[in-house]
Amino acid sequence: VFRKGFVNLQRHERKFHFSQQASLPSSPHRTVPLVPEHASQVKIMEVGPRDGLQNESQVVVSVEDKVTLITKLAEAGCRNIEAGSFVSPKWVPTMANTKEVMEKLMSWKQDNKYDNVEFSCLVPNLKGLEEAIKVKSVVGEIAVFGAASEEFSQRNINCSIQESMERFRLVTDVVKESHPEMKIRGYLSCVIACPYQGPTKPLQVAKLAEQMMDTLNCHELSLGDTIGVGTPGQTMEMLEAVRSAIGEENMSKLAVHFHDTYGQALANILLSLDRFGINKIDSSVAGLGGCPYAKGASGNVATEDVVYMLQGLGVDTGIDLEKLVESGAFISRVLGKVSNSKVGQAMVANKYQK
Repeated sequence: VFRKGFVNLQRHERKFHFSQQASLPSSPHRTVPLVPEHASQVKIMEVGPRDGLQNESQVVVSVEDKVTLITKLAEAGCRNIEAGSFVSPKWVPTMANTKEVMEKLMSWKQDNKYDNVEFSCLVPNLKGLEEAIKVKSVVGEIAVFGAASEEFSQRNINCSIQESMERFRLVTDVVKESHPEMKIRGYLSCVIACPYQGPTKPLQVAKLAEQMMDTLNCHELSLGDTIGVGTPGQTMEMLEAVRSAIGEENMSKLAVHFHDTYGQALANILLSLDRFGINKIDSSVAGLGGCPYAKGASGNVATEDVVYMLQGLGVDTGIDLEKLVESGAFISRVLGKVSNSKVGQAMVANKYQK
């Protein structure tokens, strides 16, 4: 469908292969971008500290290690970091120390002059919002999380889709009226398929995307392939439906969030960037996370892999790849596991071979 882009990509890949075959590149750059001019800069939303660690339940990650991870990511150039979630510790014990993490980040940010780093936290209800407001000097953005599948919504947050929208509206109304300095980010999950209901209709996704933008006043809406089954063809069909619903002028508010269960995440990201100009990408350092609903799920697409691909396309992310890989290696050691990032594995191995 986007044959011309792939032909150009093949030509550039041949150049890159012959010029770089002697050693593993840590940060390849192209002189001619393969993406639209308006997508030549990409915003990476680093979701590892929340969406990633939330699903890494085998090891309890301390406040200190979470703060170290987040500060390492900031020092690597990550400017948008999802740092935690103000949810009930009964349901998500891995996020129980979010308030303590944010308090420490408050001091760190003041001491280190990282004014250009924005932290986001998931806030599912008014109780969560109350906690976020207590540390609002360091929480620049709150996020609400909905689903495009009725069954998933019921199993995940115990209410229907429309009931969840009403809950979120209560949260966002308070933010708009009393804390307008806080941004509102929306998540819409299961945009390709649901682990219980199967494929999701693109028109359902489009309708809910329009509703979340209009009713909840989301400045940004992340569309998530929660179980990582989507192919570029399915992604294109879904995004075309969303574009028809929200209009071309609102496509700049979209972000994409792909899990990599079937190895399609990078292809889906490239399609979203190249064909639709979506330049906001969610990813997780070291590919942290997982999907409890799909066997063999490998979790979020790894930030290292996304940055490597984008740098190879001449796209600016503002992220230092080597420092990013170091961040992934750090949290992998804490968790006692191998990084899920192909780029991270290769660069670490290459470093130790020298």
